Amino acid sequence: MKIYRTAEGNVIEHEGQCYLSLQPHWEGFVNRENLAQRLHEELRSLAPTGGSDWLARQTLLAPIATRQELWAAGVTYLRSRDARMEEAEQAGGGSFYDRVYEAPRPELFFKATPPRIVAPGAPVRIRRDSTWNVPEPELVLVLNAKAELVGYTVGNDMSSRSIEGENPLYLPQAKTYDGCASLGPGILVAEEPLPPTTLITLTISRQGQVAFKGEVEVGRLKRSFAELAGYLFRECSFPHGVLLMTGTGIVPSTEFTLHPGDVVSIHIAGIGTLTNPVA
Repeated sequence: MKIYRTAEGNVIEHEGQCYLSLQPHWEGFVNRENLAQRLHEELRSLAPTGGSDWLARQTLLAPIATRQELWAAGVTYLRSRDARMEEAEQAGGGSFYDRVYEAPRPELFFKATPPRIVAPGAPVRIRRDSTWNVPEPELVLVLNAKAELVGYTVGNDMSSRSIEGENPLYLPQAKTYDGCASLGPGILVAEEPLPPTTLITLTISRQGQVAFKGEVEVGRLKRSFAELAGYLFRECSFPHGVLLMTGTGIVPSTEFTLHPGDVVSIHIAGIGTLTNPVA
């Protein structure tokens, strides 16, 4: 079962049929205990509005409420650790990222408020003052106010590698700016744990040609979802729920940087494909 935030309202997709939900507000829609069970109960009172063709005609919005926050975890895959070390080495920095990878405490940082997050199909941005930019394809956890995992979505954590490489204290500038992230297309409701063999695929197209492609299994993630959520909620409360990016295991080589006009597509099996042009 999947749920989508659209210009028409909240949509439940189940067994090939779409239903307009009776829940008017997205925030209360996803921030519920036993979300899967409640959605099944709601479906009993709804008539289908159409199938996948109807959904394809709808204007999708980013699946995050106005009072929710987007957080992110870093250095959770071995490739991410290596990429961060490459950045630091190019700037003459140290090798502290390998210590983060091995440390008991994960790296967690605030990524964005909803106004800085773009919807599927809308342009993500690269900073004007950065010379080395990449998308970071990530599985995103949807957590309710009690830190319970209620669903998954696809995320693009845009990253200014040249800025972060200068100094790790520049991480907020490298990660947080207008158009710095995208979420969607919808949320896969967590009725069962996501299989560790679930594949994340990144494709970057430039002038109609594939400029980069990579993939990684979710099972390569070093830390468990419960561990990441547990640290996030240690001293932070999220009364309206929160979304947490889990880090990336796909990083282009040091020779690659995004160009305006590129198209970034991130596919996670079972969830969907998030596509955004680059501005």
